[in-house]
Amino acid sequence: MSLKQQLKDDLKLAMREKNIVKRDSIRAINTMIKQIEVDERKELSDQDVIKLIQKGIKQREEAVIQYKEASRDELVQKEQEQIDVFKEYLPAQASDEELEAGLKEIIAAVNAQTMKDIGKVMGQASKKFAGVADGKRINEMTKKLLG
Repeated sequence: MSLKQQLKDDLKLAMREKNIVKRDSIRAINTMIKQIEVDERKELSDQDVIKLIQKGIKQREEAVIQYKEASRDELVQKEQEQIDVFKEYLPAQASDEELEAGLKEIIAAVNAQTMKDIGKVMGQASKKFAGVADGKRINEMTKKLLG
């Protein structure tokens, strides 16, 4: 089953169960998908949908930080609940051990020695860990390994 079909089925279920948080979160994902499909006139693959969900999570995490600074706890909670629903549709995230092992392989393959070589490593790592680790996590681990 495609990710878009799963979202559609889960939306119906959330509406039946009157799960407002899940319903609104799935609608937000569907809106992002539809906007890209209409603007670019193309059908999105599961990988494209995963990238959109990751982008949505990142936007909501930034909003959480701003709401915390403004002491808007009810909005922090709402955004956090949406982040939790979004994460349900991502593939299982790579553990730190898996990420570190994969990065060590890439570092050896591109013969990276210092922080100057981080660009070579990040290019390969972003492709290898697409969907299972976000760029920030990959970057932090790469810096730790090269530093």
